[in-house]
Amino acid sequence: MALVVMCGQPCSGKSEAAACLAASLRSSAADVTVRVIDESSLHLGRNDSYKDMVVEKNLRGVLRSEVDRSVSRDSIIIVDSLNNIKGYRYELWCLARASGIRYCVFFCDTEVDHCREWNGKRQEKGEPSYDSNIFEDLVRRFERPDRRSRWDSPLYELVPFRDGVVELSPVIAEAVSYLTKKLDSKTRDVKVLQPTIATQSVRTTEANSLYEMDKATQEVVSAIVEAQSCGLGLAVNKLSLGPNLPTINLQRSVGLPELRSLRRTFIKLAGQYSLSGPPPPTDADSAKRMFVDYLNREIGA
Repeated sequence: MALVVMCGQPCSGKSEAAACLAASLRSSAADVTVRVIDESSLHLGRNDSYKDMVVEKNLRGVLRSEVDRSVSRDSIIIVDSLNNIKGYRYELWCLARASGIRYCVFFCDTEVDHCREWNGKRQEKGEPSYDSNIFEDLVRRFERPDRRSRWDSPLYELVPFRDGVVELSPVIAEAVSYLTKKLDSKTRDVKVLQPTIATQSVRTTEANSLYEMDKATQEVVSAIVEAQSCGLGLAVNKLSLGPNLPTINLQRSVGLPELRSLRRTFIKLAGQYSLSGPPPPTDADSAKRMFVDYLNREIGA
């Protein structure tokens, strides 16, 4: 149904805002599953997850994979993490687009000094917090969301230090309305992302079909050659290739060069037919069935 990406500096009030947003969504849409995905839900610590670039990259990969598994058209997923890199927000936006759901960014706009103060208070109380060097590094690398970018739009901005963080906050209410609004033909203010060819599952292409046909026909030729070698060059009658497949009935012995020529002609004809008709068969059994019928018709009994 929707993907919500929380965004902000470390200790900017994101987790509290995510909790309030989730509670408001659950009370507004009782039939919708609301889930918050964050580091703690994946048993990942703050300092351990951001101590260096390699670990941080792994963290983003774990979060992205969990989001990819969780997004659906009947649930609202809230990603409560820093999401401080615009390229990463774009990746999350792509996941939402591939699923054909709504998407928005919820930005906690808190001054760095307030974030630093809140982080220090958490350290004093022994609550989850960031080491000073990690905090300063994350602050320096933060990329502020821009509503002009499609992966940062629509953008809901909350100023926790000024407005506080409560379920009845106007910004939270606006986001809830956007995420839960019923859609009809007249709806214009809610955007549901649509999958594109690039994000849809890849279909079997004609090249793959021809590959399967090439492989299947080669197996038929090999079976005929082996049967004739066992029969000392005699004609092949009632050679079975498996269940639900026609038998091969050849009225004379056929050499390998002729079989190869027939095989090439069959593949060429199948390719030409696919240009004006249905594509070549995509499974081996169908290809074998067509090739055996062709052989029986050309040189069969």
